[in-house]
Amino acid sequence: MRKHKNSIFYVVLVAFFSLVIYWFLKEGKHLEHGRTIIAKTSDKSDWAEFVDSMQHSLQHPLAILLAQILTIILVARFFGWICRKIGQPSVVGEIIAGIVLGPSLVGLYFPEFKEALFPVESLGNLQFLSQIGLILFMFVIGMELDLKVLRNKAHDAVVISHASIIFPFTLGIGLAYFMYESFAPAGVEFLSFALFCGIAMSITAFPVLARIVQERGIHKTKLGSIVITCAAADDITAWCILAAVIAIVKAGSFVSSLYIIALAVAYVFLMIMIVKPFLKRVGDLYSSRKTLSKPVVAIFFLTLIISSYVTEVIGIHALFGAFMAGVIMPESAKFRSIFIEKVEDIALIVLLPLFFVFTGLRTEIGLLDDPYLWKITGFIIAVAVIGKFLGSTLAAKFVGQNWRDSLYIGALMNTRGLMELIVLNIGYELGVLSPMIFTMMVIMALVTTLMTGPALDLINYLFKTNNSIIPESISAKIKYKILLSFSVHERGVALLKIANSLVKKQNGNAMVTTMHLSSSNELHGFDASHYEQEVFKPIVSEAENLNQKIITLYKASVDVDSDSIEIANQGEFDLLLIGLGQSIFEGTLLGRVLGYTTRIINPDRLIDKLSGKEGLFENSPFDERTRHIIAYSKMPVGILMDKNLEEIDQVFMPLFSAEDKFLIEYAQKLIHNNGSQITVLDPAGEIKNNSEIKESIRSIEHIAPNHITMSNEITMTKEFLENHDLMIISLDSWKKLVDSQSIWLNNTPSVLIIKP
Repeated sequence: MRKHKNSIFYVVLVAFFSLVIYWFLKEGKHLEHGRTIIAKTSDKSDWAEFVDSMQHSLQHPLAILLAQILTIILVARFFGWICRKIGQPSVVGEIIAGIVLGPSLVGLYFPEFKEALFPVESLGNLQFLSQIGLILFMFVIGMELDLKVLRNKAHDAVVISHASIIFPFTLGIGLAYFMYESFAPAGVEFLSFALFCGIAMSITAFPVLARIVQERGIHKTKLGSIVITCAAADDITAWCILAAVIAIVKAGSFVSSLYIIALAVAYVFLMIMIVKPFLKRVGDLYSSRKTLSKPVVAIFFLTLIISSYVTEVIGIHALFGAFMAGVIMPESAKFRSIFIEKVEDIALIVLLPLFFVFTGLRTEIGLLDDPYLWKITGFIIAVAVIGKFLGSTLAAKFVGQNWRDSLYIGALMNTRGLMELIVLNIGYELGVLSPMIFTMMVIMALVTTLMTGPALDLINYLFKTNNSIIPESISAKIKYKILLSFSVHERGVALLKIANSLVKKQNGNAMVTTMHLSSSNELHGFDASHYEQEVFKPIVSEAENLNQKIITLYKASVDVDSDSIEIANQGEFDLLLIGLGQSIFEGTLLGRVLGYTTRIINPDRLIDKLSGKEGLFENSPFDERTRHIIAYSKMPVGILMDKNLEEIDQVFMPLFSAEDKFLIEYAQKLIHNNGSQITVLDPAGEIKNNSEIKESIRSIEHIAPNHITMSNEITMTKEFLENHDLMIISLDSWKKLVDSQSIWLNNTPSVLIIKP
């Protein structure tokens, strides 16, 4: 009775108040006497009224906006995935997604769908929401700039950066001279048109460039430092020039724009000399997650909003104010990292793709319906590439860089990406760029961003250089090499204990490499080195405790799973150790439905299906990352299910078939190097029927008779499992145990699943 007390109370409570509500409604009906009540009448059936209600709900502005956001995120993620797979930044895929959803493709072939999803009256909501995303994005870009690096290496970088601006800016104005009569919108002065053409040629996408540098593994080199500093200087200079250009365009003449520029200078002075010291003081007092309370966060967000508002009112665009607010944030890497985390996810995942699609809705490739117009587009691309690439390359060579590094700098500075789209949209909104010129410029931004990766590969090929992340020390011929790849340091420590147990006494004949790859989309240039130190600190500390020499390997990656496999395969490791992630498709009805669905819509799963690798994972509990690594790794893979692994003294190995005989090699290594006590289980009677396995066990017994025992137990008792530190099992046998839903699996210690 006691255990049903809450249920009885709940039923009585609901029943009592339901009766009270019914009484009020019944008595309230009498109050209608003497009033004129208008009854809702309709000739439609109940079903027809329901359908009308649903249609009305679907056409509500909020429902349309939510449907737009859902579609945009899904399409942007899909095209971003494709671009990552072919070695391009995900931003390229998001730009393409915008063009695909616009009039250039969906609008051309499925006009009814486009009109239903993006009706003209809804575009205002989409535009304002995308502008909020851009404001938050520019705030993050401002915070990503490391002004200390800029000050320390400013001399050469400023020369290269300003050369990479003035050269294409001049060519852009020259281009405007030849295009003005045919392509400039009616009523637009040549000065405004020329200035926007100039700034469109001059921009560099700092965030895309920084991520490419990290992905190429050159962020720690002298070249990487110079190009990051060049891009930072370029960003600051270009945005200042853009602010002046907007002022001139809005004012109508250069002389009248001087008032706006004077206000802008006063604004910048106020932000640097008064607001920045105040924010630094706040940041010093509240620099940790615990102390960064909501009122403190409100101060920084108010600074962002006020700064954006002031620059919009002055006439130099709200985005400049957002960028400036980011620049003056406290310079502590820890503080900026915490604050960026609060802003970036919603800005980059939800709001920024709205901007790409809104740009795509403005981009009408169908306007370029004549070969002559495509020749003009090609000419624009050529001017953009020559101006930015050649200007940066020659300036870099002039300040003392070799030809290879100079060309590298030129190729990277030619990356335009999202920053170019921001400039083009501002020009479009001001009426300076016509829809046709806007489309041509968007294609130019896409092409110059797409060509960066292939251009860098070509430079490496011409100069016979290889930017392989694998150090020579790893490539050296050593008897036994282990690579452990970890995502969180707790798993890394457990994996290191296993690796150490396998090679502890092999002295110089073994090598342990610890690897951590992070998504370049989630890493910022200002704290890359700090992040690397922090992520490896527990691993290095544990290695010192174990007296185990390790090599640390770190990379910012556009595709973590694929790069993990590539590094493991190129390094010719003898064993890859990874931690098991949690599958979202495990343990729930919805998860099973989604898991089945992703077999069709998940591109990686589709590739596995077509290549025959899907068969490895029938009813697999593994997450997508683990599945991918198992399928494509060319060496044995050990997957650890960690349950607070501390020691590796007591180990048991169930052998379910003759194919499990390779596990004896690991038993031998654990006994020799770690002195582990191994219990070999023979639940299916395979050992007594296999002479090769029996001979391997006898050879171990001969050397270490007290370290290996045999057992024919079929069911493991709870006491037996609790007395062991680790279970080592083959991948095939693990799948059989999972399929059989063995009860004792719930009580296992840590498990190392090995794919031979």
